[in-house]
Amino acid sequence: MSGFVQEFKEFAVKGNVMDLAVGVIIGGAFGKIVDSIVGDLIMPIVGKIFGGLDFNNYFIALSGQTATTLVEAKKAGAVFAYGSFITIALNFIILAFIIFIMVKQMNRLKRAEAAAPAAPPPTPEDIVLLREIRDSLKK
Repeated sequence: MSGFVQEFKEFAVKGNVMDLAVGVIIGGAFGKIVDSIVGDLIMPIVGKIFGGLDFNNYFIALSGQTATTLVEAKKAGAVFAYGSFITIALNFIILAFIIFIMVKQMNRLKRAEAAAPAAPPPTPEDIVLLREIRDSLKK
């Protein structure tokens, strides 16, 4: 049993697993930020442009209900909520665009780093000393 625990411990603390965990946590938080940007900032402006309509309340009642809001309609039966889909699709497009810009910048930085000549590593002390001895013997 302790071999299993040790193997799991080695797996869990590997750099890639920890990086993935951090990425998932940050990605979840970033997704909430994008949801808020779309839901609280962009969609109200888009709704205002299109006559003050709230996209979240765009739906087709499939059970014959006559509700005016999506929440009421869902309580009464099945609903085809295409307004919510528009909002979520816009969330995805914005998130994908932001990730595209981030990846593009990272690739640009990597190319710039690869193009810059790397400084040669410092010469070890013993080599420097041997060169000094050689040079003094030549004189």
